[in-house]
Order: sequence, then structure tokens, then C-alpha cells
Amino acid sequence: MTSLTAPGRGPRELITLDAQVATKHEAIAQAAAALVAAGCVRSGFEASMMRREAVSNTYLGKGIAIPHGTVEDRDLILQDAIAVLQVREGVEWNAGERARLVVAIAARSDGHIDILRRLTRLLQDEERLAALAATDDRQALSDALNGLAARGEAAGEPATDFAQRFDWTMDYPTGLHARPATEWAEAARRFPCRIRVRHGPEMADARNMISLLGLGLKQGDLLTVSAEGQGAAEALAAMKATLTGLSAREKADAARAEEKRRATAAAGGWLPSGAAQAVEGVPAAPGLAIGRIVRMQPEGMEIPDEPIELGRAADLLHVALAQTAEQLHALADDTARRLGESDAAIFRAQAGLLADPDLITLASQWLVEGHGLAWAWHRAYEDMAARLSALRNPVLAARAADLRDVGRRVLAHIDARFARSSLSDLPEGTILVADDISPSDAAGLDAHRVAGLVTALGGPTSHTAILARTLGLPAVVGAGAGVEGLQSGTRAIIDGHGGRLWLDPAEEDLASARDWIAAEEARRARAAEARALPATTRDGHRIDIGANINLAEQAAFALDQGAEGVGLMRTEFLFLERSDSPTEDEQMEAYSAMARALEGRPLVIRALDIGGDKQVAHLDLPREENPFLGVRGARLLLRRRDLLLPQLRAIYRAAASGSQISVMFPMVTSRGELLELRETCERIRQELAAPVVPLGIMVEVPSAALLAAELAAHADFFSIGTNDLTQYALAIDRQNPQLAAEADSLHPAVLRLIDLTVKGAEVHGRWVGVCGGIAGDPFGAALLAGLGVQELSMTPRDIPAVKERLRQSDRPALQALARRALACPDAEAVRALAAEAP
Repeated sequence: MTSLTAPGRGPRELITLDAQVATKHEAIAQAAAALVAAGCVRSGFEASMMRREAVSNTYLGKGIAIPHGTVEDRDLILQDAIAVLQVREGVEWNAGERARLVVAIAARSDGHIDILRRLTRLLQDEERLAALAATDDRQALSDALNGLAARGEAAGEPATDFAQRFDWTMDYPTGLHARPATEWAEAARRFPCRIRVRHGPEMADARNMISLLGLGLKQGDLLTVSAEGQGAAEALAAMKATLTGLSAREKADAARAEEKRRATAAAGGWLPSGAAQAVEGVPAAPGLAIGRIVRMQPEGMEIPDEPIELGRAADLLHVALAQTAEQLHALADDTARRLGESDAAIFRAQAGLLADPDLITLASQWLVEGHGLAWAWHRAYEDMAARLSALRNPVLAARAADLRDVGRRVLAHIDARFARSSLSDLPEGTILVADDISPSDAAGLDAHRVAGLVTALGGPTSHTAILARTLGLPAVVGAGAGVEGLQSGTRAIIDGHGGRLWLDPAEEDLASARDWIAAEEARRARAAEARALPATTRDGHRIDIGANINLAEQAAFALDQGAEGVGLMRTEFLFLERSDSPTEDEQMEAYSAMARALEGRPLVIRALDIGGDKQVAHLDLPREENPFLGVRGARLLLRRRDLLLPQLRAIYRAAASGSQISVMFPMVTSRGELLELRETCERIRQELAAPVVPLGIMVEVPSAALLAAELAAHADFFSIGTNDLTQYALAIDRQNPQLAAEADSLHPAVLRLIDLTVKGAEVHGRWVGVCGGIAGDPFGAALLAGLGVQELSMTPRDIPAVKERLRQSDRPALQALARRALACPDAEAVRALAAEAP
């Protein structure tokens, strides 16, 4: 152990190379002993450091731990000092965390802030950290602690490549945007070596999505990917496969977007009779509306700087990040079900921003300098967003809106005072004009008050476009500088077909627009009449049609689209969008509200489906290596009675009103689970003197399909979740971007499991529904009807097309189609039947 004293340079440094310790406690004891021997602290400091470990995690990350004493024990410190233990083999600090550099800090006032800032910056240089953990040079460790410039990129190293490399020309039509950048970074993080992406004089860490986006890569740009270290060759092969593998998808997405643009442009939209001033943009959602502009100004938030203890700040930030990630995953999951995986991908990319090391490091740097958590986080994401906004590429600059939205979500979890105000109190007939509209803003919109949306940024797949299509609002995006100077209160006509906002229209143009809108409403009314007709085949066989929705306010739209009830009410969304579990009374009101909105129509409520891709931080569930094969669905409910019993009581209380409520349990895999759930339901029903409620199960795993006849003896109905059934039957994670296209629910293996389920249900006269994705596909619905499925539940907007497809069919022809599909060798062959299907 060497003592380095440098007056005026900072705290005293006590450095031990190749320390021999077996446990965290031993490491703390050895560091404390060094501090005591050097006369820097009193003998009670070891106990103070252990008390700190009991209340907070002092593992900083990347192999660095920073044990220190409690605030209350500062009187034990005689002189500011640092005791460094280099533990070359590492010592377990906490589960899954191994420290190779233990930096014990003794600081009487704010002397530790500068040390933590240096360490936080050092965390970004993994190569240097690895060298410090193995070095025999004490001065190297001393220089690192004193913040001397690191080698390589952190010190402004010229743009160079590692020895192993490959060149590639960017062929994505829209360049490198958030979604592919996320997948590049995920691929790089699978390998321990350093991976660099260079474009001209600019370099980026391949693990860092923000760094990659900062390159501003456009179609035609030449870039070099290089790697150095363990597994470099394998890493480069994987990176090349990822980069080139995404080309087809990016080109297809761009082609689809161009087709949509041409189709909407060809539609022409409404035109004024004479000359009129217009703001030109990109058509995002069709429709015509008259209203008055409300200019949404960017919010200037004042965040007070309220410092708190560093360990507590880290804990609070971790929780806020986890809660925000869950919200974004829930939003993506819901959007995928309503609008498709392509539209949902942006929200998955947003979630990737939360793991960006530059963002977390920037916030940590402000924290260790003594600033408050909310202030530090706000400053970090605003600084990062400002960098993105400054990029020359408008697509990348638009991602700043994503970062700010994510940042505000986290900020609201840190402190509820900073939650954004709702947009639900806008005047009727509002044409909302903004630079961009985030998902958080969108959540508060009242579709009855907002007539249309116009944004400066975004494109046909932006958040604004997704929201507008969902709500049926005309929208114009990408209007750029045209929105500048627009005044609130100005009368305007928004044309979502042609992508224009017409300003100060003349009276004759207003009259013409009203006539056009009336004609469109009449056309929609005629279509609504057809939607209201049942899905009855030409030979008289009827298939019930339900909607997959989450909230009572979505029921009116579902019924307008032709839904005959709700075949799937997902109750997990009552838990996901909040920081605590809803009470029994809150749940009962949600279920009762849905039943009232349906006015006596059938309502199937799915019990809490948590686990797999839906995690909830406030439930304190154990982390699992493979959550899709772990404690989820029925398994979780039977282990967590605190979740199951209040929900069942709430459902039975809601059913007491006479509503047609049924309950189904997710992820049931065995007869024993079903019997235990039925017994629990019956006990609660009797306690509440509630009516009998039909109890069904989700068929989502192959075992349930194979045991359908046995399970049908105890289940009142089956509802097949084809999305999960597909991923379990084919052993494909449907969220894996490289495999998602192969997770086809029309695979004959999946269809044969559905066929087994229907035949098993028939043994006991039970009905079978499908609430998975293929129920909303007209061809898929035809196959399911041919297999004997009696009820289909889907996204509301899919209902009219499915009903029309079934009304044009005969049951024998559908059955013949199903038999041919069951005999097919693969999903591609099944889909080929669509061209010749009846």
C-alpha cells in the first residue's frame, strides 16, 4: 500500500495494488484499516461504511464501487482521503455486480463531489478501466482519480479505425434513424470488445444509440465498422449481418410510406373555389374539418434545484427509469394491437433512449456535483435533445422530441409536480398546431373537442399521425416553418387528404367544406349500417364479433365499428400506467363503467396478465432470466393472492348489476391451475352473494391446446391468444426484430393447435373464441371460421372488413379452406391460399 500526499491537489490517496479480499465486507474492512492507519479517520468509520451499504448501493458500475460513510458520521473523518483497492479478480459487491476497483471515500464536506464526477466520467472509458484494474503502475491509478485526460476517444483521439474492420454503404432510404440505430446498439452490446462506427472524420460508439444517430448517416454514405478486443471477428460478423439484414425492411417501410403518400395525394382532398392561403405539409390522417387554431407553445419548465443524498437520488432515478420503460412498453404493446407492429416500433425505440449511457452519465455528473435529482435529469435530457436538434438531418433532429417526451415521463415519476398539464380542456373545434405532439400530450386529448392536428415536425408514422388515425382526426405533419407565426383563434380548414391547412377561408369556401364534410358523414353512415349487420355467412352461419379494448371510453368507437361486445378487456393497463396497484373499488368502477358503456352486451374481462413483456415495478416481482417462461399469467395470480382476490371481488361486484360479464384467466397450462382458480372464484362469489359468472381460460400454450378436452370439462369457454400461442409453438420471441417476421400465426402448426382446441371444446359443448392478431385479418378470420371458431375479437378498426369477408362466404367453403390450410407445409403456403379463397 502506497500513500500519495499532494498538498493542494485534493484528498489524500491510499492505493493498494492487487488487494486480496474474498468478500465485500473484507474489502471495506481493508480500506477502512488503511484510512485509520494513515490517520485520516477514526476507528468507527468501518461500521459507518457498513451502515451505508445497508441502506444504499455503492456500486457505481463498470467494476467500480465507492463505499463511504453516512452523513451522520462525518465527525469520524479527520482528513479528506481516498483508499483505493485494486482487486484484480474482482469481488462480488451485490448480486450480479463485481468490483475490481474499490474507491473508499472519506470526505468531511463536499470533497467527494469532484471525486464522483471524475469516476463517473471514467466509467465511459471501459478500455482504461480494464487497464487500471490490472496495472502495476500506482501513478496511473492516481492520474485517473485526479481526472487527468484519458487516452483514446475521450481525449479527442483522431478518427481512426481498429485493425479488424469492414466498409459498408448506407442503403436505408431514410438513413439511420432511431429504430435501426437501436438494433445496431443492441447487436454491439452482445460482445465485450470495442466496436466503432466511423463516417469521414466522425466516430461513434456502436453500443450508444445517441452516438450513432449523431453521425447523421444518410442513404449513400460510406461508413467503416471496426472492432478491437476479445471476439472482434465474431462481433463484426454480427454487426454486418444486422446492418445488411435491416436493409430489406427499411426499403419496404419506405416503399409503403411512399405508396401511402401517393394514394393520399391522388385523393386530392377538398379544394377552395378561389385563391386562398395554405400551409403545406404531409398528409398523415384523412379527413376534412373546420375549426380555429390553437397554437401549442413549448412549455418552459422551471425545475428547482433541490439536492438530496446521492445514493437516494440514484435509487429514485432507477425506479423512475423502470416505471417509464414499463409505460413505453405498454404503449408499444397497445399500439401494436391497435395499429400494427410497424407503428409501435417508434415507442420501442423510445424505450431504448432510457438505457443510453451518455444520458445517464450526464445526469450522474450533475448529481455528483451536488445538484438535485429533478434538476439534474431535466438538464441532462434537455442538453442531449439540444444536440440532436442541432443536427443537419431533419429526421434525426426530430428525435429530440422523442427524447424530451421520454425525459418528461421520467421527470413526472421523479416528482409528480412536474407532470405535464392535460390538453383535455381545449375549446371545441380546436385545430391544434404545434412543433410536435408527444405521446404524453396525446394521452390528454379529447377527440370531441379537437377537430384536427398540424405539426411542424414528424411524418406519416410520427406520434401525431398514429394518434390521429386512432382517433379519426384529420392531420397534417411536417409543415416545417409554415406553422411559425400562426395565431391562435385564426379560422382554418384542415385537409388531411391533401396535407394542407387553409387559412382564413372565405364564406363560400366554408359552405363548400361543410357540404363536403356532410357528404363524407353520409358515406360513413352508410358504411356504419353495413358494419352493424351481423357476420352471418350466406348459408346462415353466424360468427360473433367482439372488440379488444382496455377502457370504457373506447367502447363507443368499438360499437360504432360494429362490435357486438368486448371479447377482451385487458386489465393489466389499469396497473401499468400508475405507480401503485388500483384498489378493489377503483377496479370495480372500471369494470362497471365498461359494462355500462356496452349497454348489456357481452363483456369478457381477462384477469391480470403480468409477466413476460409486461413488467410492473411497483409489484416487486422477482427478476427472471426468461420471463416468458416464468411466473406470468395464472401462475402469478395463484402466487400473489394480494393481486388475484381484489380483482375477482371487483369483477363479481360489477357483475351484480346484471351485466353479461365473463372472466377468463391467462396462461393456464394445467387442469390443477384451472380448478384452483375456479374454487377461488366460487368462494368469493358466495361471500358476496354475487351471480354466477362464466369462467374461461386463454389458450396460449401448446399444453392447453393438447389438453383442450380435459380442460373443457372445467372451463365454460376458451379464448385463443394466437400471438402467444404462436411464439410458444414456434419457439420464437415475437418481439425479436430478426425473427418477428417468422412468428406467423398462420403457420400450419399453430392452425393445428387451434383445430385441436376447437375439437376438444366440442366434447363438452364449449364455445371457442380467438382474440389474437389473426382474428382481425379477413383471410385469417375466414380460416378460423372454417376451423369452427365461434367468436372473433379484434381491434375495432378491423371489424368492418372482417364482417364483410365472412358475409360473402359459405360455411362449407370456409371449412374446405381450413382443411387445405391444415395440410400445408408452412405459413407461406397457407397465405398463398388467400388468392384462391372463397
